[in-house]
Amino acid sequence: MRTTHLLYLHGFRSSPSSAKAQKTAAAVASRHPGVTWLCPALPPSPRQAMNEVLQAVADWPHESMAVMGSSLGGFYATWLAERLGCKAVLLNPAVHPARDLAAQIGEHTLWHDPQQHFTFDQSHVDELKAQEIARISLPGRYFAVIAKGDEVLDWREMLAHYPGATVKLLPGGDHALSDFDQHLDQALDFLQLA
Repeated sequence: MRTTHLLYLHGFRSSPSSAKAQKTAAAVASRHPGVTWLCPALPPSPRQAMNEVLQAVADWPHESMAVMGSSLGGFYATWLAERLGCKAVLLNPAVHPARDLAAQIGEHTLWHDPQQHFTFDQSHVDELKAQEIARISLPGRYFAVIAKGDEVLDWREMLAHYPGATVKLLPGGDHALSDFDQHLDQALDFLQLA
């Protein structure tokens, strides 16, 4: 089944303006103009973020939709893939964001628009904890790009969380996947866009 609808989810302090989101949007638009594309700005509340996303894709066909997510967006993408039964591409996905982001409680700005402020609080950490997936159910629906050079997340944790999934393990790299251009084609091939 070809993918007809693609959802992209950005990471913590990121936005639809991220380089990976923009590059993916451009590739999809030029090579697969018939594919429905959505890359929403996610609110800081994980519960609200997933409620808004579920509403946005409520009319999408689950069997031919897919989700791509980076970092915290990869965590969300896993949650959605398990809930909706769709394919997922994960880019350095967060595995235990409740633990990792507990130290980020407070005021933040967005990377791509420092004028935009948001508050991340303990209730958001609790919401992340409630969304954790202990283990994935169908490894075949996942493709993960994991960089051993990720300076934010532990690549071993990422790798262990997706046993049996298709994984592109990079010997170096960084959390932002600065060499994303070299991995985008493989990600889109995995999704078999219409």
